[in-house]
Amino acid sequence: MRNRVSIKDIAEQAGVSHSTVSRALQGTGRMSEETRARILELAEEMGYTPDALAQSLVRGRTRTVGVVVTTIADPFVAGIVAGIEEVAGQAGYTVLLGASHSNPEREIRVVDNLRQRRVDAVIVTASRVGDHYSEHLQRFGAPIVLVNNMVKGEYLYAITCDQTDGAFQATFYLLQLGHRRIAYIGSAARQHSSRMRQLGYETALAQAGLRVDSRLIVAPEGVRDVEVGRAALKMLWPLRPTAILAYNDLTAIGVMMAAREMGVRIPVDISLVGFDDIDVTEFVTPPLTTVHQPREAMGRAAMQMALDLLQDKAIQNRTLVCELVVRDSTTNPNVHNIHPSS
Repeated sequence: MRNRVSIKDIAEQAGVSHSTVSRALQGTGRMSEETRARILELAEEMGYTPDALAQSLVRGRTRTVGVVVTTIADPFVAGIVAGIEEVAGQAGYTVLLGASHSNPEREIRVVDNLRQRRVDAVIVTASRVGDHYSEHLQRFGAPIVLVNNMVKGEYLYAITCDQTDGAFQATFYLLQLGHRRIAYIGSAARQHSSRMRQLGYETALAQAGLRVDSRLIVAPEGVRDVEVGRAALKMLWPLRPTAILAYNDLTAIGVMMAAREMGVRIPVDISLVGFDDIDVTEFVTPPLTTVHQPREAMGRAAMQMALDLLQDKAIQNRTLVCELVVRDSTTNPNVHNIHPSS
């Protein structure tokens, strides 16, 4: 393999100094247009590419941003990352990805590792650590943007969807349909966002004059959301809820899987609402009523916030709007389907 072309090589070929070549490549400094054009032409002919590491040492910036996700297998996370990469690419930034696998200690290790690689900022999706970052952010020294974990602190900023309002909208809709025994399946692994959604659920019940039945609120332990949903329906079905609000769409899909195994018809025997509006929700049977989180918009906003922080702009936490998307997994509990269960 041939050696990398350097500024020194171009300078020797052009018969000028290293500093003249450097200024020409950066578009700065005084020189004749003929000299500048000749240097740029030689750089292209010789296959010169800038040394990103050397430039980062000069600038004090690497033009990289670290992104910590729970798992790349989560479709919700994939949408956020797509939004981050869109804005990062437009700004000339590279994205380095790390997975926490929903483990708080691993999340901290991944963040520290990214900082050791001199990333300019870190974006963390669905953080399990949240405000505990404040304990060591003074030494970290780079901004951290959290997605869907609204906490405050120096160097710490957040982009989130109004999860409480989203859960309120879903529960209110079920109440409008005529449901009175509505269950909530939370997430033991994501306690912050699960509490926010449970709050919206409980607020809607309270406004309807209904007492919250703690037996209808469950959060089974589980690594995979689908398995949590499967376990939750088996726990809830003996209590005969007429509707379920699930923590997210994958949990709701787990409920659907268990329902088929148990001979429970959705929405005839029980209505079901998810949260996130991942792409697959349109294609399951029945199509899932869910709360839409603007995943790509959240990713774009998080990356833009990181860029603004690096330019020392004044920043405020942002909360985006969630919207209910009604499909076929919900119905009036008093209307019976004419088709018998299989």
